[in-house]
This record gives sequence, structure tokens and C-alpha cells, in this order.
Amino acid sequence: MPTEAQSPPQLRSEVLAGETVLALERISRTYRTAHGAEVQALRGVSLHAARGELLAVVGPSGCGKSTLLELICGLQAPDEGTIACPAAVLMPQRDLLLPWLSALDNAGLALRIAGLTRTQARRRAGALFAELGLEGFQHARPSELSGGQRQRVAFLRTLLAGKPLLCLDEPFGALDAITRAEMQGWLADTLKREPRTVVLVTHDVEEAILLADRVAVLSPRPGRVVAQLEVELERPRQRTDAEVVSLRERALNALASGAHA
Repeated sequence: MPTEAQSPPQLRSEVLAGETVLALERISRTYRTAHGAEVQALRGVSLHAARGELLAVVGPSGCGKSTLLELICGLQAPDEGTIACPAAVLMPQRDLLLPWLSALDNAGLALRIAGLTRTQARRRAGALFAELGLEGFQHARPSELSGGQRQRVAFLRTLLAGKPLLCLDEPFGALDAITRAEMQGWLADTLKREPRTVVLVTHDVEEAILLADRVAVLSPRPGRVVAQLEVELERPRQRTDAEVVSLRERALNALASGAHA
């Protein structure tokens, strides 16, 4: 796996060779508010993700986490630095399901946009409904689904987009604590069956430790990488595991130190 000490050209060559899926090199981003003020969201951010890795990004509100995902997905352009990655797809915090479509048609929406017929999209999406815990809800409208079920449909839609890199922006942030815990386990199981390279943004340090292979900690705005923690623990992980508790404390300490840097 590449390390922070490696040079940008080496990271770029590894992306081209397929060894590294994502390489961000000294990314900075400043935007202008509606009142004309300049706000620097990110400053000098360098990160990488290996094939099949789940990289979690944690940091305080307003530190540029969502901006980072939009840069990776090409929805914004950096002011400085370079991004090397294949096509990526973004799953925002809100599920954005279309209320007039069934769960099955919402899940297959990316396939329809890609040119598949409705029948083809339904067949492809329907084949995964049972695997993702949605059996029996194919014809339900979003209003008839629980919060967790809606997020599963949104994730399936993201998965079926067929991109090698998934960017998940606080996917469980709007759920209650019990449902959130269930969805964390569900996501870990799903990625075990359907491996992808994932960048997960979350404000929940414990969630990051439970799910990720590596955790990047950002400072308050402008966001800078103040720590990267390797999570070399077998799955499934329990909140009460001593190693999980230790890593959570290290991440919290990094957040605290970054706030005073």
C-alpha cells in the first residue's frame, strides 16, 4: 500500500497501473459565499485509497468533508493540487429517492440513465434485492419504506451505477441510533459480498473505526489531514473491543489536537 512518503508521480503511476484507486495530492479548495466572502474549505489534502479499501474521513462540521467527496466525483474542481482516480459515484446523506417510483425502479435508475430498458434495469436490480435485505419491497413506494430500507435502496442504486469508486456522504446520519447500528453491520456485510473501493465521510468516529481499513482525520476548516490511523482489526468488530476503544480515543485525540493546531 502506498505511504504518505511516496512522491506524487509514483502515486499517479500506481493509479494508472491499477494498484491504487484514488490519489489526491495537495488538494486545496476555496469558494465564494453568496455575500462575496472567500472561504477556504480544504488546504493541502493528500490521501490515497488502495483497491478494495474502505477509507473513512472524519472531522468537525464544516471542515470540507463533503467538498472533498464532490472533488473526487468531479462535481467541483480543485484550486490547487491533482486528483487521480477512475470514475466515482456519490451517495449523498439524503436518499433522494423519487417518490413516484417503486423501490425497484429507484434502485435501477442509474441503469436506465445508462441506456438499459426498464425490464433490463428491473431484472438487474431485482436480482440483488434479497441479498441486500429488501426482498418483498420491490414494489413499495419510498413513503412505505423505513429509513433503513430507503438507505439500502439508495445504496443499491449507487452500487448499480457500476463505478469502481463509491463515495458515501454520511449515509446513516439521518437514522436513529438503533437503525444506524444495524445499517453499519449491513454495510460491512454487503461490501464483503460486493467488494468496492469506498470513501466514507462520517462525523461518527466510532462508525469509522468499525467500518474502515483506514481513518483520515481532518482539522477544522480549512480541512487538513492531521492524522491517518490504520485499522488492522478482523471483522466483525464490536464497539466494546479494546482495540476499537483504543483507536477511537486516538482519533478523538487527533481531532482535539487538530482543533488547536
